[in-house]
Amino acid sequence: MTGAFVATVWQIGLCLSILSVVLGAVLAIVLKGICRKKGKKLSIFHILFAGVAVGCFFMFLPVGCGMSADSGWGFIQTFFLTLFHATQIFTIGTEFAVVLDYLPNCPAEFANVYQIWASVLFVAAPVFTFGVILTLFRNLSAQLRYLRYYFRDAYIFSELNERALILAKDLKAKNPKAVIVFTDVFEDNEETAFELSQRAKAMGAVCFKKDILVVNFAKHSPKKELFFFTIGENETENLNQALKLIETYRDRENTHLYIFCVKVESELLLTAVDKGRIKVRRVNEVQSLISRVLYEDGDILFQTAKGGDNGVKNIGAVVIGMGNHGTEMVKALTWFCQMDGYRVRIDAFDVDPLAEDKFTALAPELMSEKYNGVELPGEARYCIAIHSGLDVLTRSFADEIGKLTDTTYVLVALGSDEMNIKTAVTLRMLFERMHIHPVIQAIVHNSQQKQALQGIRNYRGQPYDIEFIGDLESCYQEKVILDSALEAEALQRHLKWGQEDEFWSYEYNYRSSIAAAIHRKARLRRGIPGADKKEAELTDAERESIETLEHRRWNAYMRAEGYVYSGSKEKSSRNDLAKMHHDLVDYASLTEEEKRKDSRVGTQ
Repeated sequence: MTGAFVATVWQIGLCLSILSVVLGAVLAIVLKGICRKKGKKLSIFHILFAGVAVGCFFMFLPVGCGMSADSGWGFIQTFFLTLFHATQIFTIGTEFAVVLDYLPNCPAEFANVYQIWASVLFVAAPVFTFGVILTLFRNLSAQLRYLRYYFRDAYIFSELNERALILAKDLKAKNPKAVIVFTDVFEDNEETAFELSQRAKAMGAVCFKKDILVVNFAKHSPKKELFFFTIGENETENLNQALKLIETYRDRENTHLYIFCVKVESELLLTAVDKGRIKVRRVNEVQSLISRVLYEDGDILFQTAKGGDNGVKNIGAVVIGMGNHGTEMVKALTWFCQMDGYRVRIDAFDVDPLAEDKFTALAPELMSEKYNGVELPGEARYCIAIHSGLDVLTRSFADEIGKLTDTTYVLVALGSDEMNIKTAVTLRMLFERMHIHPVIQAIVHNSQQKQALQGIRNYRGQPYDIEFIGDLESCYQEKVILDSALEAEALQRHLKWGQEDEFWSYEYNYRSSIAAAIHRKARLRRGIPGADKKEAELTDAERESIETLEHRRWNAYMRAEGYVYSGSKEKSSRNDLAKMHHDLVDYASLTEEEKRKDSRVGTQ
């Protein structure tokens, strides 16, 4: 080899070695940032390891050339000698003397830099080896710890995050002997991840770095319960994990799966898949919150209603923000407020200029001129007005609010805790100027902020009287997710006309029964005659009253779900794919058989 060629090899080897490590570090940082924005987790260890490994290869390239200089094998021997030493450096199988022996061949201007850089890699490589060994040891340690709980119930979470920790803590309090398991746990240098990991360990949880699909949880007593929770920030990943878990554990008894996902496709996929023996439950956090608010505190809507003509009281509901929560509340208010002696007007606001058009697409018959704002005998009665393209920070919004002098209830759901708090305070100011004091509820997810905001007052000690709902501590509890009183009541409603397995298997049945249970509780609180009786105990007058009210509620509910009249009263005209139903008519047009269904559902 000529002197010029040798110098070039040393120069190229050094430059490529440094470049590989730097690129590995930059790539790790960039991918970490991308994953954080998408709500995904990423361990940068393997990326950095790859960068250092390639860097070691190029660092040894000039040494390999020197070793094979007098050989006839040339490039082939150089490659394998270089690869051998690059591998050995990670196991401390190569001494630094190998570099020093060939360093005299390095051009003087690069010699010092090369020696320093080689020293760095000789230290860094074994550190990464130790990291790999430590990772393997941690996974083995976690597996052994998990096996210790073979004869105990297990709550297994797909990810370690704030929601999972809150739910796990409450589950552990209710079932102290159970084991809590978190998967996909990364203990990197980020403060949040480290804090979550420490809280999980303090709880005595078993933490796997592996994905929930990789760990074998079948090694568990078949007599004990396994509860899986796919509860990551990425809902698509939650759904995919759930489908694979169903496939893996389909034949296991005492297995429960909770999927946290609000996407429409999740309902379709989970309905279609063969679940085997697994009890599967999709947790729609948006619907769950709105349902719980109405079930537990919905009577406040009737308590605060204002007197109107003919003894009918007026509920004036205002919903700020037509995102997931706002849309769900508008839909729910239409059927929840179907009550004898009350009428409801709902005003919804959103900055989207197409808000009304989008909502109408979701529930076309609910918004049709035939029913919206029209009072027909035996039909749902409500009035919905959607104010599109109005920003809550503008004067136009304040002017529109100023026209709603009969407002009795407000929900603020703008998608941001900060905006919800700010808007709720502004609304209280606007309503005080109008000399009215409606109930105001604002969604605040941060539990610490909610706690601090309880009972807030202005500088003169006047209370804002705003209720903050939807915080994580309240939403992620055993009594909400696993052992819901509302869910139990809904199942009892469903059993009046269907089988239990149909309640859990089909969300159409589940949601419909949830709505029926919520409304029955409201009827009991309102003292509707016959609501507290069994069907056989009803008088003729009570039966007709119960059936008419229940059918009004059902009509509003079905239209809120997007259903329309099938065009015929024949059962054969029903088409659930098209969301067309033959019973979406006034009460008087029903058959006697269908009327009896209303009295069965509407009583004890």
